[in-house]
Amino acid sequence: MHSRLSALVPIAALLAAAACSEPSAPAQPGQPGLRYTLNGPLIPARMTMVTAWDYPQNPLTDTTLDQSKLSKEIQFGYRLFTNTPVEAKRFVPGEVSCNNCHLNGGQRERALPLVAISGVFPEYNRRAGRLISLNDRIVDCFLRSENATGRIERDAEGHAVDAGPDSLPTPTSREVLAVAAYLNWISRGNEIAKSPSWRGQNTIPQASLVPVDRLDTQKGEATYKERCASCHGPDGQGVYVGDKRPGPLWGPNSWNDGAGAARVYTLAGIIRYSMPYLDPGNMTDEEALNVAAYITSKPRPAFPFKDRDYLVDPLPVDAVYYPKR
Repeated sequence: MHSRLSALVPIAALLAAAACSEPSAPAQPGQPGLRYTLNGPLIPARMTMVTAWDYPQNPLTDTTLDQSKLSKEIQFGYRLFTNTPVEAKRFVPGEVSCNNCHLNGGQRERALPLVAISGVFPEYNRRAGRLISLNDRIVDCFLRSENATGRIERDAEGHAVDAGPDSLPTPTSREVLAVAAYLNWISRGNEIAKSPSWRGQNTIPQASLVPVDRLDTQKGEATYKERCASCHGPDGQGVYVGDKRPGPLWGPNSWNDGAGAARVYTLAGIIRYSMPYLDPGNMTDEEALNVAAYITSKPRPAFPFKDRDYLVDPLPVDAVYYPKR
């Protein structure tokens, strides 16, 4: 069965990247075989595609885990995180994994890392207009980034029909609890109620932001074809290398239009600091913004509950799929 990974390159480029990788560093406890030094608990942002399959904390190989129910749920959460469409099939009609955005199991610098994230919750969420728990946030990712709402039946006018009790994830769904168990596990030993220093590093500086209506999708398309299409394909659906390929960037199997990555500035920050995978961070702020504008100009599944978002806080200016208010 084919599986999805966050970003891949043609085989020749992959071999070249491997040949140019940094010399081996002594393995750290719980991190066997790593060929480089971590930046704190994270894979450094400068590392290329050759590290795509590295997981500094891997519950499938960590010998400190036993055969207890909790250990097995942590391991299940890891499998869910890295191969979500297969392991959480009932909630994922498309082909996006958590690992497509949170690279290396959420353990890579400047790629939306999630180490120590569990201690931050509960926290205020502007989209919800309230405090949310870690499990609430995981549910939101299933509903939006994995497009779980694509399972909901629609009426003749396209409105969502009330879903059954098991058709959408909840904070107590087994899959949600397992992902939370995995995130708690990779967060162990970190400070509670303090945002880690590596959080929020995927943000384009305010001074560099270009108004959305002034971004150039044609320039974005040109940059995409030059630097992104070799891995993501000209159609945005990903290019296979062996049995793996990147998650789709648009179309019916991608994240829906209520996801964070459907916001231009949010997506631009992801692109700017973690892509292209053979040379992460080589785009300028403006190039990343234009590529994000190009990708968010494409069709994708509709999140049916956008009218419930941003009822307390203002609608962000880069939320281009939302009706203006």
